Amino acid sequence: MTVIAGKTTDPTRWLGLAAAPTFAVMALIATSDAPPLALCAAGATILPVDGMTAMYLLMSLFHLPPWLTLAARG
Repeated sequence: MTVIAGKTTDPTRWLGLAAAPTFAVMALIATSDAPPLALCAAGATILPVDGMTAMYLLMSLFHLPPWLTLAARG
């Protein structure tokens, strides 16, 4: 942890802030790579969300608290 002009610059804080947008972008990429839906298939779903997209969306949601605390401060 480094102190510059009375403010702390902690690298782990920046990593925490980088996680949520990174996983959100990965979810978008996984959605675009998802196979097209077969409307007549027995297991057809409403949303084009496969397993990887759902995992990245959940990981993005779990990494939102640093952003929420940052928004609450400002």
